[in-house]
Amino acid sequence: MSSPTRTPTGTADDAPAPQESEPMSSAVDPVKSLMLIHHDLCADAVDPLEIAAGLEARGVTERTARAYRHRDVFALAEEMYARVPHTEDHAAAELHPPAAAARTRAPRTPARLLLLPLPALLAAAGLAAWPHTAGRPRLALAVGTGAAVLLALRACLRRGPLGSRFPAAPGTAAYVLLLLAAALYGEGLISQALSGGPDGAWAPRTAPLLALLASLVPAAACVRAFRRGARRRLGSSRSLDDFAASVWPLLLALFALYLCTLWGLLGVSAATLHQATGLLSAGSLGALLLLARLMVQHGRAEAARTALLIACAGQFLALASLFASRLPGAAALATPVERLTALGGTGAVPALACSLAVLTLLVRTVPALSRASAYARSAAPADACAREELR
Repeated sequence: MSSPTRTPTGTADDAPAPQESEPMSSAVDPVKSLMLIHHDLCADAVDPLEIAAGLEARGVTERTARAYRHRDVFALAEEMYARVPHTEDHAAAELHPPAAAARTRAPRTPARLLLLPLPALLAAAGLAAWPHTAGRPRLALAVGTGAAVLLALRACLRRGPLGSRFPAAPGTAAYVLLLLAAALYGEGLISQALSGGPDGAWAPRTAPLLALLASLVPAAACVRAFRRGARRRLGSSRSLDDFAASVWPLLLALFALYLCTLWGLLGVSAATLHQATGLLSAGSLGALLLLARLMVQHGRAEAARTALLIACAGQFLALASLFASRLPGAAALATPVERLTALGGTGAVPALACSLAVLTLLVRTVPALSRASAYARSAAPADACAREELR
């Protein structure tokens, strides 16, 4: 890492005299006592910024650093790093970081590369066979295709760029399935409710769902690019603030790139299946799912679940208001949804619900993923990071 050489604003001799009940090591060298507390962090770090990120994740603030006679957490981390003996592996990693990373990178197999487009391929195969079936074979085709797509989707989220070492919060999978079902049947149900139904069956909107499944490939590419870019900046930044200032533009740029790619896939899918594109509704849903996955990957599962719940609740309340307006004297309940659909069609309802959830999650995603502690190998677990954010 190319970090500047800094002189600490104070030394161990400048530390205030401790009380008699404190150990002698703290009286002579308070930084050494801190190094003993965070021994694993100091021993595994390959640069000072990784120690600073780990300290940040474990609740060490600027105020704590000033108590140790350092102007900030990074200056404290530099002294801790300078005083730790480094192994030959760490020295080799500093001198040749690409080679060190290559030794730990998992090999890419053809099966692993085909895993990401597999859900879209299975869905496309089911849609291609749909016109050639009827009755029970068609029902079996629908059930079999749905089960195969869900299993492939689950495999995509367990490994590769979209995988996560942190578990998702309880209920997250159910909210995602509800949102996907709403993308498939939600607009048709809203149209039926507005016209006095539901009355009979209605055709599902398969084009947005197919585009969302196909967008797993660009989503994984954007996540991988963001992860690598953040780690490069982690190694070249001069301070935690410098790192944060360089990461959030990368995050927003890749997020915009994914949205543009998703809109292109929606156009191709809609033209192929002769359906409406659903740029706003499916686009906002794809953005929400990507941000939620990023938050889960970095240990913010509760924030992801809350945003998904907001999107589900918004669409449910819109439908509930339409059906509740049929009660005597409750016709005004349907007015907001009727005006919204008159302006933007039936897709305006899920688009608004998902957009509110995206904005809510984006406000938390940018600062959370701009913290160096989100990428340090020795960072604290997610619950410790969450407790530090609440302070």
